[in-house]
Amino acid sequence: MSDSPLPPPPSAGLSDVDIWPLTGLRVTCGDLELRAPDDRMLLDVARLAAQGVHAPDYMPFLVPWTRGTPVQVARSVMTYQWGLRQRTTPADWAIELAVVRDGQPLGMQGLYAKDFLVTRTAETGSWLGLRHQHGGIGTRMRLLVLHLLFEGLDARHATSSAFVDNPGSSGVSRKIGYRPNGVLHQARENGPVDSQLFVLDRADWDARRDELRLEVTIEGLAPVREQLGMV
Repeated sequence: MSDSPLPPPPSAGLSDVDIWPLTGLRVTCGDLELRAPDDRMLLDVARLAAQGVHAPDYMPFLVPWTRGTPVQVARSVMTYQWGLRQRTTPADWAIELAVVRDGQPLGMQGLYAKDFLVTRTAETGSWLGLRHQHGGIGTRMRLLVLHLLFEGLDARHATSSAFVDNPGSSGVSRKIGYRPNGVLHQARENGPVDSQLFVLDRADWDARRDELRLEVTIEGLAPVREQLGMV
């Protein structure tokens, strides 16, 4: 009988990034960072949402996930985020990154695309905890995700939308240089609502980039590009 140790299993050398490339993605500018949250951080994101995302008499989302008790809202965040992990394929991806400062999440910044390799177009969406709003973070996090899209993922177009009664979100889009791109008629909490659509083309981004003076670093990009089929 041999006393020699058994060889390690084939998976022993796999890093977190090998298994799930988004774990290594970091988009940073100054004290603000976008990163894919692990389950530990997701729990903190859920607690943040449970403390409030908007005024009680307003709903900025088509799906009213912020309605309910703090526990219901927190659980809604967790189940939604876990479900998103299934949508990270070259044909259809929905990636939501935590907006982090000093190690603490302030909100979430998402980017969503179908057939991106053909259209080179992605939609962005976001939310911030109520106590972190109205301090310029919304603009900065949008600039970070646009840098990732245009400079990191070679997007040609970035789209966004906001309800017409949400001037804060529309204001961020206009400030950055988006152009109006039509109106969508939708249903929100059993009532009609119009959404203003916006688009930012690569040429618009390039024209504003020097003016915006972004000093953004992206870490862990190559494995994410491979995961999304950009080889």
